[in-house]
Amino acid sequence: MKITGFVKNGRAYVGKVDADGSVRTIADMDSFWAEPQTTAEGDDVVGNVKELELLPATPRTGRVICVGLNYRKHAEETNMPIPTIPMIFGRWAHTLIPDGAASPCIEEKYDWECELGAVVGRRMFRVSEAQAVDGIYGYFAFNDLSARGYQMQTPQWTIGKNSDASGPMSAVVTADEADPIKGLRISTKVNGVVKQDSSTSDMIFNVPQLLSHLSQVMTLEPGDVVVTGTPSGVGFATGEFLKPGDVVEVEIEGIGSVRTPIVDIPAPVF
Repeated sequence: MKITGFVKNGRAYVGKVDADGSVRTIADMDSFWAEPQTTAEGDDVVGNVKELELLPATPRTGRVICVGLNYRKHAEETNMPIPTIPMIFGRWAHTLIPDGAASPCIEEKYDWECELGAVVGRRMFRVSEAQAVDGIYGYFAFNDLSARGYQMQTPQWTIGKNSDASGPMSAVVTADEADPIKGLRISTKVNGVVKQDSSTSDMIFNVPQLLSHLSQVMTLEPGDVVVTGTPSGVGFATGEFLKPGDVVEVEIEGIGSVRTPIVDIPAPVF
């Protein structure tokens, strides 16, 4: 099953996406993540994904937990040692945007990062890797747009990873329909030109390993998101960065894609 978030009458809902793009309401956002459903049929069609005001399919109150340097070849291209423990940093849920939404080019070193995202489907604390497998609700394609100039000002990456509208994500596909552990193709295109082309099999720590590791410290809740790192081919390694007018597309085999136009910085607000 594939789900998306959308707005109806000023409220956030989760809907099932049919093969033709039609969306059927399942529940309001909070009710859905209080008891996630992987087989819901949904109500009557409310519209098509091309017509609705879309939202990320995850709650604004959920955590967005990110992993750095989690692909071997990416660690190599940045001249960093292969991590022996996952490198964890945080994003705000407010940075997440749906497919098609624009992202402002906040600085001259604005970079792309295709990533696999996973959504937690059940409450988990101190779980094993085997238990973590059953706690995955689903997966999505993610673009961890990064303001490299701000990111590299200090050893802490938070500011460079949390500019407005810098977390584009696709619709969520339930875990029964994808198996990234076996290896799925993951890629980035900028203006139609391939910039990243790899496989999730190059990940150092897979999703169950990451969830188990995180759960040793924090209770993972339904709707929390774990974004699992990027493969080689980022602009930071080549000196090529995004600019207004560019269009970035991230795609993961069997999961989906997310398209993001890059636009100018908005006017100051006070």
